[in-house]
Amino acid sequence: MGTSTRFGDQRHFLARLPLAVVQVAVILMAVILVAAPVHGDTPAPVTFQAGFAERDVSPAIGDEAPGGYGKARHTAFHDACKARAAVFDDGRGPVAVVGLDALLIRQPTVAEARKRISARTGIPGERIMIAASHSHAAGPTGMILPGEYDADSALVKSLAYDKTVVASPDYLEKVTEGIAAAVTEAHAQRTAVRAAAGFGVAEGVCFNRRFRMRSGFTMTHPGVGNPEILGPAGGLDPQVGVLGAWNTTGDCIGAIVNFACHATTGPPGISADYVQHIERTLRGALGDGCVVVFVAGMAGDITQVDNRNPYAYPQFGNAAARRLGSAVGAAAATALLRLEPSAAALLPLEASDRTLEIPRRVPKAERVEKALQIVSAGPEQKIDPTEWTFAKEIVLLDARLKREPVAAVELQAIQIGPAVFLSCPAEYFVDYGLEMKAAGPFPVTFPVSLANDCIGYVPTEDAMGPRGGGYETRLTSYSNLIPTAGRTICDALKAMAAELKPAALPVPDAAPLFQGQPWAYGNLLPELD
Repeated sequence: MGTSTRFGDQRHFLARLPLAVVQVAVILMAVILVAAPVHGDTPAPVTFQAGFAERDVSPAIGDEAPGGYGKARHTAFHDACKARAAVFDDGRGPVAVVGLDALLIRQPTVAEARKRISARTGIPGERIMIAASHSHAAGPTGMILPGEYDADSALVKSLAYDKTVVASPDYLEKVTEGIAAAVTEAHAQRTAVRAAAGFGVAEGVCFNRRFRMRSGFTMTHPGVGNPEILGPAGGLDPQVGVLGAWNTTGDCIGAIVNFACHATTGPPGISADYVQHIERTLRGALGDGCVVVFVAGMAGDITQVDNRNPYAYPQFGNAAARRLGSAVGAAAATALLRLEPSAAALLPLEASDRTLEIPRRVPKAERVEKALQIVSAGPEQKIDPTEWTFAKEIVLLDARLKREPVAAVELQAIQIGPAVFLSCPAEYFVDYGLEMKAAGPFPVTFPVSLANDCIGYVPTEDAMGPRGGGYETRLTSYSNLIPTAGRTICDALKAMAAELKPAALPVPDAAPLFQGQPWAYGNLLPELD
């Protein structure tokens, strides 16, 4: 009753005002109601856009070639190494995924690239994922950064700078600017798109390289046809993850491809390795305008080499790169063509970032002393090259532990609707990636390795156990986290995925109802004469 009385008083008041004043008051009230937010600031309108771009970041002939623990240099060019970027935007905050044709990328390079991207586009660093493909034929982004061991002894500096692959400052600048320019262009090229995510399958082209042996231990690459092999010491993941985007005219403007296999086929010269053939195959199916962003899955123990292959065919070189990349590209193309009718706005876009502090393994004092004796021995000493290499690595690790006893391990989750990218900076074993996929809760999970930094191999606890072993478990300046690191990382990434709310996979529009008339040409009886 009181409310009705007050409202009536207001009506009497308005009735006593001149008409012109009332009209002005009504207009002003309308403007205020339109302009004023209902609850705080008006949220940005929800849209769904994407942009893709790439930059050539190929090294030069004569640049150091990564992929091993010793010095090597590029002597030939085979195909371009690229920084490939995808940006997705819902009008409220973009996310970016970058695939880099490189053995690895170190955190300082990531930090500088993110800084430039943020300055040019406004995308926060924690919403930018930069993942290396692990091509052993790419440029010198590591192993060691310039100046990294400057504070150490003359012996350590010589081992680091003269006996190990060192990133070139000029090449790091090329890569950093290439990444920043690719993301900046992709951001500028954003356009309305429909997108779809899912999986294809590429079977018979990748294999676990670790085997249980009759000795009771585990071995990496025991040799093709070795009769002591009992069976693989881990799983494999033949799924080819895809996320494609189509513009309003139906052209595929770009696709992200996720697959777990070492890029070690070794084409003759500077190369993106098998990624070049993924790109060629996809562009052949979807058009030359499709930018292919490749991010490696959890491939720490996965290779193109079939150690149980009974036939004599090349497992290295361009033939191997073509066989692997074309199979992955064909599976990706088939999946994208199948998924395109269901493409829609993949919302929401979210990102989270977390850094774990994980201790490094510490070599015994007598191991360090023995390593120092080996690397200090004169040229007249006949030392096995493998023994010398790992002695060098122990000496470098000992120096590194004095300033970095704990590793900062950045984990990242980027959500695009029903799909989530879960990344870590390790050469991470495939069984952890399979576990993440099985855990959900997302319909599509893309595990991404070697993203945003490099902490070396992170094997399973079983691989580090009493019946484990193999190359990946060796203690080096590159790989050195405690045995439980893999489990810690896996559990943290699964928890990050669980904190997000996945969208349902879109489905194609329903078929029209049957109109009661079959195809006239098809509704005929056999005509025999």
